[in-house]
Amino acid sequence: MIQDSGQVRRQGAQDFWGYYEVACARQESVPLPAVKANLHKHMLDFNGDRLKLPDWQPVLASISINKHLQHIAISSTYQASVALREAERRLHRSTIRRKIPAIRSKDVTFKLCKALRDCLSVSSNLRTLQLHGLPLRERDLIMLTKGLAKSDSLENFSLANCPIMDEGLEVICQSVMYSTSIKWVDFSGCSLTWRGAEHMANIVKHQGLQRHGTAWAESLRYRLPRFEQMLGLRRLTLNSNSLIGDRGAVSLARELAEDLWVKAVDLQRCGLSNEGARRLLEALKTNSSLCVLDIRNNPLVDKPLVRTIIERVLMNPDAQSSEYSWIKPASPEPQRACGPKRRLLLNSTREKSTSKTKVADKKTSLKEQNSSVAHTQRSCYRSSGVPWRAAARAERQRALPPGVTVSAQKLQAAASVKITLESDSGREDDEDEEKEEEPVVVEVNHRPSPVSVRDRKFEHIQVELKECRLMLAEEKRARLQAESHIMKCEVENTRLRDANRSLLKSLAAAGCTSGPAAVSVLEDEAIIESIENSFTKFHAFLDLLKDAGLGQLASMAGIDNSDFQCLGKPQLSSTLFPNNSNGAATPNGGAKTGTGSLDGGAALEGSQTCCRTWP
Repeated sequence: MIQDSGQVRRQGAQDFWGYYEVACARQESVPLPAVKANLHKHMLDFNGDRLKLPDWQPVLASISINKHLQHIAISSTYQASVALREAERRLHRSTIRRKIPAIRSKDVTFKLCKALRDCLSVSSNLRTLQLHGLPLRERDLIMLTKGLAKSDSLENFSLANCPIMDEGLEVICQSVMYSTSIKWVDFSGCSLTWRGAEHMANIVKHQGLQRHGTAWAESLRYRLPRFEQMLGLRRLTLNSNSLIGDRGAVSLARELAEDLWVKAVDLQRCGLSNEGARRLLEALKTNSSLCVLDIRNNPLVDKPLVRTIIERVLMNPDAQSSEYSWIKPASPEPQRACGPKRRLLLNSTREKSTSKTKVADKKTSLKEQNSSVAHTQRSCYRSSGVPWRAAARAERQRALPPGVTVSAQKLQAAASVKITLESDSGREDDEDEEKEEEPVVVEVNHRPSPVSVRDRKFEHIQVELKECRLMLAEEKRARLQAESHIMKCEVENTRLRDANRSLLKSLAAAGCTSGPAAVSVLEDEAIIESIENSFTKFHAFLDLLKDAGLGQLASMAGIDNSDFQCLGKPQLSSTLFPNNSNGAATPNGGAKTGTGSLDGGAALEGSQTCCRTWP
């Protein structure tokens, strides 16, 4: 084969169909319409059973270099028809063995996984990868995990109905655990046991620890962590793995109890019983982030317990999110065996003949009854002058289908109501026979069923929940306002402290800090009064010295004569000695010697007492 030129490969990376046509032309094959079906939506979705071995080479070459596809889905619905072979072996008939599709061979699956690895490594647009019903071996999964580890854009990864078992899931988990882009993994019908559930629980635990570290880093400096924008798994789908059982449910419940990021877990038809369901219900007491916890279609779980879990999940804040919807349970239809269609005609002619006779007899009787009833109705309507079809429409009850009429007149007083149902059936194409209307009387009791009471309670709980959420929102709003007010007060307090500090510094620099203290000391009346008293006593002492004739001592001490008199105060000599016995007192000490001596001794005694009382 001629090697591809660089320009053709670069163009083929952005144009899948163009490169696919070139690859088909090189090996002289025709492009398949099934491959082209959804390429206009940037989707590659086809059934691998329809491709033969030569058709796979152009498809794999186009996938390995592609960079613009957003969705790749390859499925296989081939199943071995063991039961049909046993039935044919009993009838001793020759069987025609159907050719096994090329997608079931190990070489094609390995090449497919290799091409997907290359696509995941180079593509930044691939969002979804679905491989359904493919027999992937261990080496295929190892090759696929290398691409998953390099992809930064893949969000949905599904291996539904691929029998990888616990060993294969362990290989896949090695890359899913460290992937930051994958949000949804689907391992439905992969023959997993409780060990596979433990592998998924380990992924939840590991990614939860990483997210807690990221949340702590984002919460620094008073920031709020954004949980919804954190990367990692959001949904686990493990439906149709009947060997998971209660042990696997316990492992998942243990990790989901403290997780804040996983939003949906699907466990339909996983062999759960009441014990595992109760453990999941206990996990919901501490987990308020789950939007979906689906344990339906587990026969060993009681229906009231399933209903309780669903109601508990719906009470979570994000339960009404449209991003995570509940998966519709698969209808229990028997699987169709692939292979040549063979009809075992055993007494078929007899059964058909007997059934035809019975149906004919029954229909003739019904025709007779209905014709008589219709004739009476038409006659009544014709007599009244109203077309019988319009009259029939007018008599139809409101909120009832066209074939339903109520026989009771007063619904409120009656304990039960009889409703006549006229069931219409279709026509048979093979026999060209019509089935007439058959009246059926059904008695309906107008009593409140326990289901309706439960629904009312649930509605009442929902109303209370809404009220509580409104109260919580108001409380949060009030708390935010209070916190903002506190912050404003703290800022104002800080500003006032800074202003006060600056004023104190300016006063200290100007030397005004000691002024108020001195003024306060001088203004103290008690201190002023004590100073005045001390000066009065000192002047009295000087007067005593002068009266005693010791004025020379005061002049020698440098005291002026003007200091001997206190303003507004009389001399102590006139006060102490107002009258003399021998005559008027003389300013020089008296007329007589004896009197002068007495006066000098009294003066000395007075000066001594004054000196003792001097403060």
